[in-house]
Amino acid sequence: MPAEALSINASLSKKSDAASYEPRLTHLPILILNVHEQCNCRCLMCDIWQREGGKELDLADFARHRQSIEAMGVKHIVLTGGEPLMHRNFETLCRTLKECGVQITLLTTGLLLAKRAKIVADFVDEVIISLDGPQEVHDQVRRVKGAFRLIGDGVSAVRQHTPALPIRGRSTVQKANHHLLRKTVEGAKSLGLSSISFLAADVTSQAFNRELVWPGERQNQISLMPSEIRTLEEEIEWLVAENADDFQSKYIVESPAKLQRIARRFREQLGEMPPVAPRCNAPWVSAVMEIDGSVRPCFFHPSIGSTKLQTLGEVINSDEAVKFRASLDVRENDICQRCVCSLNYKDPMAEANRGEVEAQPRLYQAGTE
Repeated sequence: MPAEALSINASLSKKSDAASYEPRLTHLPILILNVHEQCNCRCLMCDIWQREGGKELDLADFARHRQSIEAMGVKHIVLTGGEPLMHRNFETLCRTLKECGVQITLLTTGLLLAKRAKIVADFVDEVIISLDGPQEVHDQVRRVKGAFRLIGDGVSAVRQHTPALPIRGRSTVQKANHHLLRKTVEGAKSLGLSSISFLAADVTSQAFNRELVWPGERQNQISLMPSEIRTLEEEIEWLVAENADDFQSKYIVESPAKLQRIARRFREQLGEMPPVAPRCNAPWVSAVMEIDGSVRPCFFHPSIGSTKLQTLGEVINSDEAVKFRASLDVRENDICQRCVCSLNYKDPMAEANRGEVEAQPRLYQAGTE
């Protein structure tokens, strides 16, 4: 067992999160915006593609939240879904957001990048593409023939317009690819991606369009058995040994210690180790706005209100939202303890909610698996 896995909380404040931050927010650096409820992949580890109806963000209705976005100092808007590029008025949406002075991060499967290349190049500041392994494995996981090739075509098309645009990969580690981290890095490089990051598959929450927590049989299709966890740990050791330059240059975003925590997450899922919450301040610096108007403090916690009858700013500081933040202790909350995708964002303005500045800002890459 790696020593790092035993000391995840070593740098956490002894205070509870609720005691460290003001429950009423004056600044919201990050807004995650769900803009289309359907997806153009059929991944086994995600149920988003099973949504019916094809609803997308109503731009006329969204316009009334512009004042809240500007008043709360939103700096980053992360477009997610489903597949954001399926929105029929994607360019108009991006223009509207740019008028608010924000940076746009696009979370995408990459299948429509080539068709939308000019719009993405003109308006998006960062692209994050889901990548599940080398070509054959990626196409199998996505259950879309030619998906890997389409990503490559899309990256090339965008780079023809804006060569320096950061286009990053993010890989969800699961049963189908846990032994292929090194080949996933090779695949990312072959596609021309700027970097690659990894996270453990989520199998225990109701995020990603799950009405209920998956039964054990479904979880076992994605999660790892003890022998597979050992294989993952060995693969991480080989990756660290063979790709030292990629860690040094941050082409592989996570440190070796953070990659080892992915293996720990799978052991926690099996009950072999007690769950440990990651360091995270998402509920105090971000919000997730769904197509139906509901607002979440992150991808995993339940809604804290709806924008159907209120503005975004009113929901963020509603009685329900303030009460939630005032009582939340990330280290002790069972949802936080099972989280696979956390945020520890530091920003001088956001720290006005807390009264201190600890590190450089870093936007987390949450979203579609």
